[in-house]
Amino acid sequence: MATSLPSITTAREGAQRVQRAAQLCLDMRANDVVVLNLAGVTDMTDYFVIASGTSDTHVRSIGEHVISEMKKVGLSVHHTEGLQQGRWVLLDFFDFVVHIFHPTLRSFYQIERLWSDAELVALESPE
Repeated sequence: MATSLPSITTAREGAQRVQRAAQLCLDMRANDVVVLNLAGVTDMTDYFVIASGTSDTHVRSIGEHVISEMKKVGLSVHHTEGLQQGRWVLLDFFDFVVHIFHPTLRSFYQIERLWSDAELVALESPE
């Protein structure tokens, strides 16, 4: 049985996908949504989307919304962590990773500070 490999995307496609994921977080009223471009910083992934929910339930809801809506456009999540607990949800889409935090954990881990060498990407307005 052949395994499914991630499709190779152009830089433009990757940027569009990460913007879509960020917008999906905003659609669910996520707070402090940030996109970091990790090119030249790490080979692990191209982008991070970082967002906060207001409660465990809100964090889970944002994560579930991102998964279901990205799937509708043909992009399935490769790996998920933390969705059951709702404290820190990690959604790995290969080209980008979505981190959705409970506010106390986001403050504790300070992920933006850890990746401060990454370029901050402006969020595009929805069309």
